[in-house]
Amino acid sequence: MKKVCFIVGNLNNSGGTERVTTLILNNLVECSKYEISILSLVEGKKPFFDLNNNISVHSLYDQEISFKSNFLSVVWKIRKFIQENKIDTLVVVDSISCIFTVPALIFLNINHICWEHFHFKNDNGTKFRVLGRKLAVKYCNHIVTLTRKDLEFWKNGLKKIKANLVSIPNPTPYINTCNKPSLNYKVVISVGRLTHVKGYDLLIEAWKKVCDQNPDWKLYIVGSGEEKQNLEILATRLGIMDRIVFTGQTTDVRTFYEKSSIFCLSSRNEGLPMVLLEAQAYGLPIVAFDCNTGPSEIVVNKKNGFLVSNGNIESLAYHLNEIINFEDEKYEKMVFESFLSTQNFKIENILDKWCSIL
Repeated sequence: MKKVCFIVGNLNNSGGTERVTTLILNNLVECSKYEISILSLVEGKKPFFDLNNNISVHSLYDQEISFKSNFLSVVWKIRKFIQENKIDTLVVVDSISCIFTVPALIFLNINHICWEHFHFKNDNGTKFRVLGRKLAVKYCNHIVTLTRKDLEFWKNGLKKIKANLVSIPNPTPYINTCNKPSLNYKVVISVGRLTHVKGYDLLIEAWKKVCDQNPDWKLYIVGSGEEKQNLEILATRLGIMDRIVFTGQTTDVRTFYEKSSIFCLSSRNEGLPMVLLEAQAYGLPIVAFDCNTGPSEIVVNKKNGFLVSNGNIESLAYHLNEIINFEDEKYEKMVFESFLSTQNFKIENILDKWCSIL
């Protein structure tokens, strides 16, 4: 049985990266072809998302550390773990970690895969991710991008590419939810971490315009993060704090999807948003900013939702209002198309692609 290890930053986190990683692992271990382990660089002993009991969980460090100060120690610990556990394939979740795994695997015959979750034009505030990508294309066996567009960015943006580049989208986490969305709920939902990149400030600005025309509707923002206080201040200043519900972090987001009418994504940048796949699995029409990568591979404009020019607050508000005022027949058609779109991201198809490179 092939031994496959996925290495992540912190398995305790509740983001989309951790969500899809656990989803893929839980399904791979069911194939009975792989012995799956996961190595969290820090913490990780209390995964936010449920993991199959047959997946072994390990942690390099029990608490947050300075990776810069401990660079050599991290490299040595990864190498030691790989050798002691006789790992055949190492999947690096996020290219930035390749700055550790590439030197750690020197002279080891390991199938080395880099699984990128950020789009190529976003280094997320650190040049180490740029370095990680340069190392990955030279020394990894495979690079996995989430979208076809991002694959092209990699091909055109880097030189001396030796790795095999392949696009494998995230799978939808839910199938056949039998949910029945309704405009009668009068709820727009958005799910994600409350960070600048997620653009909730833009959504709240747009929501002010929606409230002016539809004062009986509410916006539910599901998630936690460092921008919460700033967002609450903004909502208060705009006089719409009573029209927004900040739910905080939850392990049961399904209850919110089930009582919502529309999903909105206001991100400035994305990879391939898991939340859009989740929303479609619940049949929700989507209004999303058409950022560099991600939404355009999930949302078919005017069919299962609307793609909005990135950062255009006026247009975001306009299309939210448009769906809110749909006739029942038009709304139900968009709901049907949203459900139908999930077939493109069935877990069975995604697993086949993963198995071909593991």
